[in-house]
Formats: sequence, C-alpha cells, structure tokens
Amino acid sequence: MAVDALFQPVVLFFLLGSLAAFARSDLAVPEAVAKTIALYLMMSIGLRGGGEVAHSGLTGAMLIAGGCGLALSFLLPLPAFWALRTLGRLDRTNAAAVAAHYGSVSVVTFAAGSEVLRAIGMAPAGFMVAVLALMETPAVLTGLLLAKRGQGDALAARGGLLHETFFNGSVVLLVGSFIIGVIAGEKGFAPIAPVFDTLFKGMLCIFLLDMGLVAARRLMDRRALSLRTAALAIALPVANGTLGASLGVVAGLDAGSAAALAILAGSASYIAVPAVMRLALPEANPGLYLGMSLAVTFPFNLTIGIPYYAWVASQLHGMI
Repeated sequence: MAVDALFQPVVLFFLLGSLAAFARSDLAVPEAVAKTIALYLMMSIGLRGGGEVAHSGLTGAMLIAGGCGLALSFLLPLPAFWALRTLGRLDRTNAAAVAAHYGSVSVVTFAAGSEVLRAIGMAPAGFMVAVLALMETPAVLTGLLLAKRGQGDALAARGGLLHETFFNGSVVLLVGSFIIGVIAGEKGFAPIAPVFDTLFKGMLCIFLLDMGLVAARRLMDRRALSLRTAALAIALPVANGTLGASLGVVAGLDAGSAAALAILAGSASYIAVPAVMRLALPEANPGLYLGMSLAVTFPFNLTIGIPYYAWVASQLHGMI
C-alpha cells in the first residue's frame, strides 16, 4: 500500500519538479498560473466536499471528526513549541511562529493525500474537507498566545490581527466553496463537475510540479535551516500524523478518514499561516518557518509521510 502511494502521478510530478530544480533546469511555472491553480484547487476541494456532505447529511462521524480536528489544531503547537525551544534552540518568537505552522494544515498536502488514498482504496469521507477548514486557524491563535505569553501586549493590540486570521483569503475561499457545495448539492454541482472534478487531478499535477521546483530551490538555500531544525521538520509531522491517525481510529472514524486526519495533523501550513505571521510576528524569521514547512516537511509528506500515515491508519483500524 505504501509503495503504491509513492507511484501516484501527483507524487511523481512533485519529484520531477524537485529533480529539475536540483539539476538547475530553467523549468518554471509562471507565478500567475500557479496562483490561479491554487485558487482552483481550493474551490474544487470545497465544492466537492460540500457536495458530499449535502449527499450524506450531517452525521455523528462528521461531528466527531470536527471535534478531533479542532482539538489537534489547538493543542499540537504546544509540544511543537517545547521541542523547538529545547531541541531546536529557537527563541520564543520563532518557536511560536513555527509551532503555529505545525498545528495548522496544508491544503495541497490534503489534496494530494486524498487522491493517493482514493487510488489505494482508502477514500476519506467528504466531510473531511470541513475538518480541513476547521483546522486552519486555531493553531494560529495558540501560536500567538505562546509568543505573547509573559508580555504586556494583548492580541487585540495588533490591529487587524484577528481579521487577518479568520478572513485570510484561503480560509474564506475554502469555507465559502464548501458552503456553496452544501447549498448546491449534487444537482447544482453536476453542471460544473467537468471543470471542478474531472480536471482536478491534472491541475493538481501541474501545481505539484511547481511546488517541487519551489521546495527544492528553498532547500538549496541552507542559510535559514540548521540540522536541528531540519530534523524537527521531519520529526514533528511523523509524531503529529501518528497522533492524528490514532485519535481518528479511537474516535471510530473509518480507515480512510482516520488517514486523512493523520495527513492533516502531519501537514504544515505554508500559505495561510505565513500570511498571518507576517502581520502578527514580523520579527519572526520567514526563512525559518517557510524553510521548515515548505522545503522539508512538504516534500517529506508527499513522498514518505502520506504513505506512512495511510499505513498507520490501516494497521490501527485493523486492530480494533
């Protein structure tokens, strides 16, 4: 199962982009195209998830998964902060900023992971898109509380901070598309399905080609990362993903949904959270939190993490 996951096109295109960057090829995806595809992916993920929820209705499993996701997003930054402070030897501000990234989620990792899970017969429930949306922002609040602990600054002192957190463009688009999908239902989604369903895998491959190029080029710039922080960028997703899979199975989710929860817990934000951190913690080092989340954790998850999370979820599910 894990080997099959490694040979999915979404993973192979990411590897192609990485190899091209390491070979110093001039291969590039225009920035405007990459941004357009990113918007498309979030719309498609939201619409498809909302449509599936409209079909299945509000269920106990959905509420349980949502509760698990919220708890993980709020709490995961706490052990990450400790590890970054003690093992990574980071100052409070940078440790808090990085910890927020590892409590939040990566939409693209979830999209790629969902396709891999479907390909190996472990399709997650559609409501996991709602869990994805729920897990975007709580970690940011925890990270900011950790950064400001012991200081006189109140969170409200940062003008527009909470607005930036909850109304970040990716959050608005993902949640809004999900709500539209729920309202439209299967009949409403059918006319646009050729665009937002049929083309999804192809567009994801193009986007991951670009992500491979970006991640590898950041990785070649080693100034922002030490061996300690690079090691933590692998250890944190493994620990978080294992916890997510365990919690999902114990909570009674099916194997595919437990694996999706593990993917969410093991992922690290590199779009929404950096945008907030630039406003909330301008003194934090972007090269550090982007270097860890995008240059190390994202490639690790695409190649090793997702197959590992699927394996753990399937093994644990088989034991219960």
